[in-house]
Amino acid sequence: MPQSLRLPARAALLSRCLPELGVPRQPPVPPAATRGPRSLAEMPGPSPAAFLYDLLCRGGLRRLHELQVEGRARYGPVWKASFGPILTVHVAEAGLIEQVLRQEGDFPVRSHLSSWKDYRVCRGHACGLLTAEGEEWQRLRRLLGRLLLRPRAVEGYGGPVADVVGDLLRRLQRQRDRHPQHLVPDLAAEFYKFGLEGISSVLFASRLGCLEQEVPRDTETFIRSINTMFVMTLLTMAMPKPLHRLFPKPWQTFCEAWDYMFAFAKGHIDRRVAEAAEHGEPAEQMCLTDHLAREKVPMKTIYGNVTELLLAGVDTISSTLSWSLYELARHPGVQAALHRELAAAFGTGCSPSATALGKVPLLRAVVKETLRWGRGPHLAGHQVVADADVAVGDDAGVGGDDGVEPGGGGGRGVL
Repeated sequence: MPQSLRLPARAALLSRCLPELGVPRQPPVPPAATRGPRSLAEMPGPSPAAFLYDLLCRGGLRRLHELQVEGRARYGPVWKASFGPILTVHVAEAGLIEQVLRQEGDFPVRSHLSSWKDYRVCRGHACGLLTAEGEEWQRLRRLLGRLLLRPRAVEGYGGPVADVVGDLLRRLQRQRDRHPQHLVPDLAAEFYKFGLEGISSVLFASRLGCLEQEVPRDTETFIRSINTMFVMTLLTMAMPKPLHRLFPKPWQTFCEAWDYMFAFAKGHIDRRVAEAAEHGEPAEQMCLTDHLAREKVPMKTIYGNVTELLLAGVDTISSTLSWSLYELARHPGVQAALHRELAAAFGTGCSPSATALGKVPLLRAVVKETLRWGRGPHLAGHQVVADADVAVGDDAGVGGDDGVEPGGGGGRGVL
């Protein structure tokens, strides 16, 4: 069955938030004469050569969010692009993203990160939550969800995370005191370090020194490896495998970055397992590695999942915190109400506990609304199952009735 997409009549209109991002409005497109399904071939988008030029020659690999905004401004909320052998369909509107996600099956398939999986096959590593598919993904998702997301599990990580939060606040205060205008020069970078420090305390109960005045060299190398790996991901995916022999540098750089990340995580995991073997399992403040070892999960699987969660917990935390503060700055009334709620729930100078999160519904609402508005990662990839139609737009029967306002995507894309 050929794939088809139903596009909304307002497909060329920009989101209301785009003028805030400096993107000019495009004139509306006259309504189509018919409302029948439009095929993938009719979908607008840049030519493969133009898209590769944007990625490789205009620094697109380092400004993917801007490419999403530019693509939406030029082509509307749904457009296609190709690089190498990979065809992607970009959906950059909250209501349409919801429609796509609601049509997934029991085993959602994210973007086929072929280079990630090729590396794991080459090195003999197990797939983790980010790279597993099908029933394996569901099994890992259920296991990790039980160990990480349930309220009782979250409460167990509260102490170590609270310590990291305290270190972050002290670091931010030091930076403000030193700045002539009492500002933090790069808040997003500080949240990035906080994310890595926080997730490491949850995964293997290690402090990496990200919030110290002098960051350890191995931690700095790990951070650079994450950035290098993400930049090289699109490049290695775009290159057909035969070209890896002719131009080996991108693939070698990609593998070296992953090698360091796996070795970095493995060292901390092995240290934690050795401590438990020597002194016994800790009675409290157990980390994810402790829980997985207790569940008799094979070490190869622990290495694969913890490594992927380590890098997955950095950008997600830093971007969510950054955008949440940005939105609060734009809505001072909500900011004041949130401050009153936090002061009433925790008082002054008190360290909040995980159980106290039930007393701050507005805080939860702020974070959820920030994520709903698309203020998280700039894209989230999903792969459409072959021979399946995906209905997108006014005729899809999803979105409008649920009260999701079109235009709320803000540049986030689903590929």
